[in-house]
Amino acid sequence: MFCERSVLPKAQVRSIRDRRLRWAAIPIGVVVVMVLAGCTQEQLQGWLPGDGKTTNHTSSIVGLWTTSWIVLLIVGIITWGLIIWAAVAYRRRKGQTGLPVQLRYNLPIEIFYTIVPLILVLGFFAFTARDQAQIEEPTKNPDVQIEVFGKRWAWDFNYVTDNAYSAGVQADFNPDGTINTSNLPVLVLPVNKSIEVQIESRDVIHSFWIVDFLYKKDMIPGKSNYMYFTPKELGTYQGKCAELCGEYHSLMLFTVKVVSEDDYKAYIASQKAAGFEGQLGADYNTNSNQPGDGSTTTQG
Repeated sequence: MFCERSVLPKAQVRSIRDRRLRWAAIPIGVVVVMVLAGCTQEQLQGWLPGDGKTTNHTSSIVGLWTTSWIVLLIVGIITWGLIIWAAVAYRRRKGQTGLPVQLRYNLPIEIFYTIVPLILVLGFFAFTARDQAQIEEPTKNPDVQIEVFGKRWAWDFNYVTDNAYSAGVQADFNPDGTINTSNLPVLVLPVNKSIEVQIESRDVIHSFWIVDFLYKKDMIPGKSNYMYFTPKELGTYQGKCAELCGEYHSLMLFTVKVVSEDDYKAYIASQKAAGFEGQLGADYNTNSNQPGDGSTTTQG
């Protein structure tokens, strides 16, 4: 006696499969929406400091950072899924012995895992180069020019446009062992004004970093570096040296205050009234062995 096996039409099979996929996609979509809805602003910007609107450049930096992580997470999920699927689908079953069939020189797979990483690397490079070129683009006729000298272990700020300066001292400690932030060097900037910062070092390599501005630049002896940005939000921000520069590197801190234009002018006037008019030049540099300054000699 034979049993007749019914065969469903292909169209009906596809319809059943499509319905299953839709029913599987609905709970996944609901979970994704709930996860995204529960994210804080800090999580949405990849746990970077600030809110993405601190300067005219921070939003593009946040976008590059978070998009890169989303792409990498998708790649990671696909990779983890394939690993788990291969481990389950090709596991050793009961009664099986020896090694499974070995596959070599699968040209389509080799092309795939060569081309896809290459596309990812080129994509990351292209978007990074685009954003970096925008950030590094010099500002023509900036509203305010600042010259920053890094020194072990403090900062000097020259307000070049306004012919005033501020000399900083190294941070110290409170009696309870915490850092005394009241005596930190202060850099005052006007909001919504284009800023050019010329970065110099008086001794060794330092790094000028305003944390919430999401950008930093090395201070190299004998070389001038530049940063260009426009502060967009009033507030007080933390700055520090981001390059190990010696024993008290951790105390090489400063504060940035973004204020209104009137408050900025009042600060400059107060500095001049206190006798801090003019500029602190390179004559205070302690590294006297710079290339091209005549301090080195060549033996014949």
